[in-house]
Amino acid sequence: MNTEYLESFVAAVDCGSLAEAARRLDVTAAALAARVHALETDLGMQLLKRAGRVVKATEAGLKILEPARALLRDERNLRVIASDGARVGELRLGAFVSALTNVLPPVLKNLYARYPELALFITPGASVELCRKVGSGELDAAVVVEPQFAIRKTCEWRPFLDEPLVVVAPAAMAGRDAHEVLRNEPFIRYERSVLGGQLADRYLRDHQIHPHQRLEIDGLLAIAALVDQGIGVSLLPDWVSLWSSGMALARLPLPGRAPVRRSGLIWASNGPHASLARDFFEEAQTIFGTARPVARGASRGG
Repeated sequence: MNTEYLESFVAAVDCGSLAEAARRLDVTAAALAARVHALETDLGMQLLKRAGRVVKATEAGLKILEPARALLRDERNLRVIASDGARVGELRLGAFVSALTNVLPPVLKNLYARYPELALFITPGASVELCRKVGSGELDAAVVVEPQFAIRKTCEWRPFLDEPLVVVAPAAMAGRDAHEVLRNEPFIRYERSVLGGQLADRYLRDHQIHPHQRLEIDGLLAIAALVDQGIGVSLLPDWVSLWSSGMALARLPLPGRAPVRRSGLIWASNGPHASLARDFFEEAQTIFGTARPVARGASRGG
């Protein structure tokens, strides 16, 4: 069985489109469709079904999807092991959304200086889901917000960045008391489905602050844009990209010691790219280096 056919099938399911899958694999849509058809002929079953321009896995396709992913991972791992360090290979890296703009660019700049031939496949997503994918072997490593649960023993977690919560307000409110602003100004809540939003919600409850909520939304830049328009204030991690966005914002520090959103790297400690993942962490630690270390393989609440 040609693994290119399996790769084309998996890409088509992941993208939901033959055209998008073809772009990802750098082939024509006709070539990708031919590969999937050849795989279907080889297996004697239909694997994809069309609904307009969207493609989905059939029941038979769903049955082979995860085994196909595993086989493709094993093939990549085998090639890395066989190369015996002769080439770096492809690092499959996940990152939560805000890390795509403030963590990845400076770290990858340094990593590419060390490994010019490095190939990466980046998967954005929520931290909880990215941790699961690293644990299952779908990803080699991921930049995530600190797990609030026990990670698998096969994985390693190391922090490298602490971002304390701050009140983000229109520039005209600079110098005002953070708690007074939270209690009296319209509030834009960072969505509680993400860990940073949960951290902010816990802080408000712990300090018995009941803001006048206008809306709840995910996306730090989206919230910053709303604050810039005077729609409300918010309680967010002190994300560096907020202050380089060109928006008229004020940073109001919380009194005392503020809770922090801790970010770091989780990786498969015995995977074929474990050494490369550690190199990524070391570069991140050098650039940011604001998080206290934790024990190997441990997860810390907070």
